[in-house]
Amino acid sequence: MTFRLSANNVFAHLQSTGLCSESELSASQVELKPAKNFNLLVSLPTGRKLLVKQERYIQTDKPLGEFFNEWRIRQFWHTFPELTEASSTVSQLLHFDRDRAIAVFEYLDDYRDLADFYSQEKQYPEHVASALGQILAAMHQATFQKANYETFLLEKLTAKTFPQAALTGLEHPGPEVFGSMPGDGLRFLVLYQRFESLAEAIAATQAQLTPSCLTHNDLKLNNVLLCSEPLQTDSERIAKQPELIRLIDWERANWGDPAFDLGTLIASYLQLWLGSLIVSQDISIEESLRLAIVPLEKLQPSLCALVEAYFNQFPEVLAQRPDFLILTLKLAGIALIQQIQSFLQHQKSFGNNQICILQVAKSLLCQPEAAIPILFGTPDLSISVPCVV
Repeated sequence: MTFRLSANNVFAHLQSTGLCSESELSASQVELKPAKNFNLLVSLPTGRKLLVKQERYIQTDKPLGEFFNEWRIRQFWHTFPELTEASSTVSQLLHFDRDRAIAVFEYLDDYRDLADFYSQEKQYPEHVASALGQILAAMHQATFQKANYETFLLEKLTAKTFPQAALTGLEHPGPEVFGSMPGDGLRFLVLYQRFESLAEAIAATQAQLTPSCLTHNDLKLNNVLLCSEPLQTDSERIAKQPELIRLIDWERANWGDPAFDLGTLIASYLQLWLGSLIVSQDISIEESLRLAIVPLEKLQPSLCALVEAYFNQFPEVLAQRPDFLILTLKLAGIALIQQIQSFLQHQKSFGNNQICILQVAKSLLCQPEAAIPILFGTPDLSISVPCVV
């Protein structure tokens, strides 16, 4: 019989793993945390907090194996101690039960979801985006084109079931796609297939992917944690930059193309803008984009800081791949289309807001060079490209 985690048995599970004692049980508290997996936050009387997660089971009564991937990534960091600095921003996995698909993490009580921070505070500090860009680049840089790391990851991980930049059922949708898609989804398919250049650009972009380092593969803003403690001065920000950001949910990590991670982050920033559009049948798409509650202009300094910090930390990637930024913007376009598909799956609707997102995605995929001054507010980013001898 499959073990199902619940508030009634979570303490017994933690006790069996040695993560809490019997004396702590009576004074402990448990709280359900809504998420795609079944998550319980356990608060112990010592002040320690544990996040206990069980992977959702699919129709075959078996999990997808994403938590196994997360555990393997921790093994990767431990196998190669020279990567300690690069792994310092990863959330700590305390215990993994493969048979029950349960993972226990140290809950970072002094951190908050970056997407939630932006949504609640309506502030977009450049130093936060800069720290994020630097941390991501350091991880990519530390593992870039290292054959021993590639061998480990390709042999140990199961994330091949989540290929980068995959779009399912768009080119040649079969009966299974139509059968599972809501009525509004058919509107999306019709509009998508009307743009022949879009399908061609997606195929060309996917063909450009060059796996060359460890990639997170799901690096949206809600998988980034921000330290809640304010840093008052520039010197404090620089000194504590590695502590400012934590990256979580490594379930889909694999050996991949670093441009996908950066493109996914850019798309997640753009979603702050696109998700705030004022949409109506009486307003043109151009007017909707201009009237957004979170205007693009407010995000441009953070977008610049993110990209500049990334390339200043990891200039080698530009030396070897001069078109890397262009590829990144194309992948941001694919990430936006993936977000539309996800919205259709969960919300069962496709409206004017999604049409606007599709138009922006098309621009990124088909005219990425023209998108640079629009996205960043300047045609010239402060990026240093080293000379290749």
